[in-house]
Amino acid sequence: MSSSDSDLSDSDVELQEALADGRLKPGLNIVDQKPKQFVNNTTGLNQKLEEIKSSLPWIELLDCVNKQAPLAPEMAAQMLEQEQKRENQLKNNKKLQQFAPTDDPVLNDFKREMMFHRQAQAAVQEAIPKLKAMDIATKRPDDYFAEMAKTDAHMQKIREHLMQKQQQQQRSERVKQLRTQRKEGKMIQIQTKLQRQQEKKEMMDQVKKVRKGLSKDLDFLDGKKNKAISRKSLEKRKMRDKKFGFGGKKKGMKMNTKESAADISEYKRSGKPGGKGKGGKAVGNKRPGKNRRAQNKAKGRR
Repeated sequence: MSSSDSDLSDSDVELQEALADGRLKPGLNIVDQKPKQFVNNTTGLNQKLEEIKSSLPWIELLDCVNKQAPLAPEMAAQMLEQEQKRENQLKNNKKLQQFAPTDDPVLNDFKREMMFHRQAQAAVQEAIPKLKAMDIATKRPDDYFAEMAKTDAHMQKIREHLMQKQQQQQRSERVKQLRTQRKEGKMIQIQTKLQRQQEKKEMMDQVKKVRKGLSKDLDFLDGKKNKAISRKSLEKRKMRDKKFGFGGKKKGMKMNTKESAADISEYKRSGKPGGKGKGGKAVGNKRPGKNRRAQNKAKGRR
């Protein structure tokens, strides 16, 4: 048994004996602490303020106490975009779903920086007129030389980078708008084409009804949309339909029936009695020559 263990055991024995004799009482090892009293010494505070206060002109202090400047529309749009972006991030991230968008620390940092910006803007708006009233220059002259933390060339690169980034954003927005307009234009073009096809179909149905004698109404030709189809074109269409047909059954259309065989209304007798000339050949309807037939065929095409 070491010396330290023996000392601890001796102290424990002494404490036990003191407790048995009643020499130990509860609360002996607790230090009583009095509540701290705060004194609002207004007189002393004002006196100390007068001692440390310096009565210097405003140009030496340049202090401005004002409210925040009004929020610009582009800043409001940027803040709204930031809130929506952060809200989408909170929805996709389960760990951050416990934070509301308004209580999010990242979003509060953005708002806090915006408050600093508006406060500085209000201070500038108040201080610049005062400096101009005192005939104090507020812009750095062109020949001013001072050691800057960043060179002008470096700041120009940063400015160009920011301008390039802004132009890229504007270009991407413009491309999105053009894609949307192109899609809408295609939809309008398709709808217009379908509408024209429907109108053409309806007009051809009316033409078929007039051709077959089912209708005599030609008012559909007076409309502005159907002015291109004239009576001359309808006559041409009739001739072509008569020559080539216009759909339907074609096989067996030229075969005689009982009624067509008995019909002799188109039969014409020859002009002379007997019906034959010299050589025993028919004289009534003489077939024209080859040139005459070619001329007649050309006239029919016209």
